[in-house]
Amino acid sequence: MKKIIGNKKGIDTILAALLMVVIVVVASVMVYAWSTGLLGTLLVTPQTGKEAMNIENYAFNSNVNVTLDLRNTGSASITLNSYYVKDSSGNQWSRLTWQTDAGGQHPAAISPNALGIVYVSIGSGASGSGGQCGSSCTPTGTFTQFSTGFSYTIIVVTSRNNQFSFTVTK
Repeated sequence: MKKIIGNKKGIDTILAALLMVVIVVVASVMVYAWSTGLLGTLLVTPQTGKEAMNIENYAFNSNVNVTLDLRNTGSASITLNSYYVKDSSGNQWSRLTWQTDAGGQHPAAISPNALGIVYVSIGSGASGSGGQCGSSCTPTGTFTQFSTGFSYTIIVVTSRNNQFSFTVTK
């Protein structure tokens, strides 16, 4: 009977070694795919779009107001929520409630590839007097108006909390 069945110990050892080789090869392929990012590209992720914005032009309308022509170069619509205007000394004006502006002083949303015309104001006067932003602006420091020959940094913040910084010179 032993002649017919043969030695089973040898076959079991060969099968165990083959199974171990297969497991190591599969694990190695998975580690390689994960480390090269292949696994991440195979998984489906929702496309939310990318926000990107460039300034095409700007013009100072007064000593307290500047108009920005902003182009949405991303793949998602951009809604602006707030802005900050800083001078070279670190003084700034901030407007955190820009989205509630009833006077139409900023676009509701800038579609991809569209141009948005944005009015950025500083000062605490009435919103109808010279473009000042009224009580919704908060000053920090002694910066009261745009002065000729000086550069200013304007940071606009979107509804997705992305910040875009632009430098303008009067």
